[in-house]
Amino acid sequence: MKMDDCIFCRIANGTIPSKTLYEDESFRVILDVNPATKGHALILPKEHAADLYELPDEAAKDVLVLAKKMAKTMRDRLGCDGLNLVQNNGEAAGQTVPHFHMHLIPRYAGDGQTLGWEPREAASEELEEIRRKMTE
Repeated sequence: MKMDDCIFCRIANGTIPSKTLYEDESFRVILDVNPATKGHALILPKEHAADLYELPDEAAKDVLVLAKKMAKTMRDRLGCDGLNLVQNNGEAAGQTVPHFHMHLIPRYAGDGQTLGWEPREAASEELEEIRRKMTE
């Protein structure tokens, strides 16, 4: 399903122009207009899913295969030293557009960007409680 009021649906389906790097029947890969680094791109499914929780399993499989293909192309053609895949779900996780999308962020030595979190220690009991909740 496509949503007329979703900006990423409109971009993915060509209603709004973009700097397209790749397109097939299911996805469009575009350059991010507010890039973190040179070549920062977004993978947009053409069918609407608000986030990973709503993304159909087949699309979830296909998006990672496409991400790998694009990552290799970025490495070979842009000469990046590494690459971050970023996919946010929900406002608390930094998602700003409610349409599943994956960021491909080429990384260059000394690019000044950071991606990370503050590691904290977890007690063995806390880890066991989480493990139990996730596996019962």
